[in-house]
Amino acid sequence: MNRRDFFGGALMAGAAATASRAAPLGGCACRPALAPAIAAVPERIRITGAKTFGVTWEEDSDRPYVFIKLETDQGVVGWGEATLEGKAGAVLQTIDDLKEFYIGQDPMRVEHIWQGMYVHAFYRAGPILGSAIAGIDQALWDIRGKVLGQPVYRLLGGPVDSRGVRGYYHARARTPEELAALRESAEDLGVTAFKSGIPGYYEWIETNASINEAVRRIEILREGLGDNIDIGVDFHAKTSPTVASIICKEVEPLNLMFIEEPCPPENYKAMARIARRTTTPIATGERLVAHYSTQQLLEDGTVDILQCDINHVGGVTALWKVGAMAEASGCFMAPHACEGPIGGIATLHVDAAMPNFIVQEICSGVEPTFKERLWEDWLGFPAMRMANGYFPLPDKPGLGFEIDEAALAKHPFKGTKSMSRVWHEDGSVAAW
Repeated sequence: MNRRDFFGGALMAGAAATASRAAPLGGCACRPALAPAIAAVPERIRITGAKTFGVTWEEDSDRPYVFIKLETDQGVVGWGEATLEGKAGAVLQTIDDLKEFYIGQDPMRVEHIWQGMYVHAFYRAGPILGSAIAGIDQALWDIRGKVLGQPVYRLLGGPVDSRGVRGYYHARARTPEELAALRESAEDLGVTAFKSGIPGYYEWIETNASINEAVRRIEILREGLGDNIDIGVDFHAKTSPTVASIICKEVEPLNLMFIEEPCPPENYKAMARIARRTTTPIATGERLVAHYSTQQLLEDGTVDILQCDINHVGGVTALWKVGAMAEASGCFMAPHACEGPIGGIATLHVDAAMPNFIVQEICSGVEPTFKERLWEDWLGFPAMRMANGYFPLPDKPGLGFEIDEAALAKHPFKGTKSMSRVWHEDGSVAAW
């Protein structure tokens, strides 16, 4: 007898005994009434098909969007995003490779399907498999919410904050004059946080002039945006632990919200060394896949903020688990989001239910551009735009939107575009 048969038999026996004890004299035990939403769930719902969409929305972009639509025999559909910078074609193929794990399955069994795709891959997931799983998982949660008649954040126990999800834009300003204008716009819109970066590319041991330039750029940010704006600075793993430690120490008086990826995230011990040398909060996580990958960072107390990306880490299921693991370790969440609108919206649902969430990224500026106008064309509303410093939460079931497939078809997939490649002065490969 296998364990499924054993436990199934034990449960049936227990249920029979309970029914016998509960049965009134002269009658039988009646089935308890179910809540209306649960009673309305079809006893059998199955995924019958999947459509993938590679969307080249900008000719020179390294991240053509990868969307997936799951269809069911009950007419309910779910949308997800699996965009991966530089590897769109590989992710599209991987979603197709995974069909045996979700076609014909009950979409309500989200965790079971996630485990099958991850564990039965045998080799632990990298960004390609992680992104494919992420898109499928988001679509499953979308279906689950629609079937149960609730937004996904309510299924997760949210919202924590009725105002929505606090967010930040990217600071697309360099000069004091531009920063002053940005601060004025932020005040008018209620935006309370921005992120920017540091200039150039860095050798393992860097010159004093280069370090001073990086420090000065961060100081100009603080001077231009003022003390009431929270500022994150992304090092993008361009610096070595030595260079990062110097810069982090120098900018401590500026009280930054965080410094992101001061060195490559796979170098746990080096990042821990940087963290021990500064009081500036350290953030990382956008390149991590699955919640398992955060364990060492959390156990060692290496970071203050995790920034896992829902489109890479493994969808709603994995991001939710990262948040729970982080909360237990006294770590906060500020998820990364620099791809398309579906993943961005899916992230808001997880944010809204995490007690240790602090702020949500969107790789957009204060002023909408061509990209944001496309999103509105596809979804029918201004996706991922803040109101009074907060992303509004959808009130519709599931992820809260539908996609105009005809609008997507105007931007057919034109192949994978590689990410940026940069070199140091001597010709050696540089991180960016």
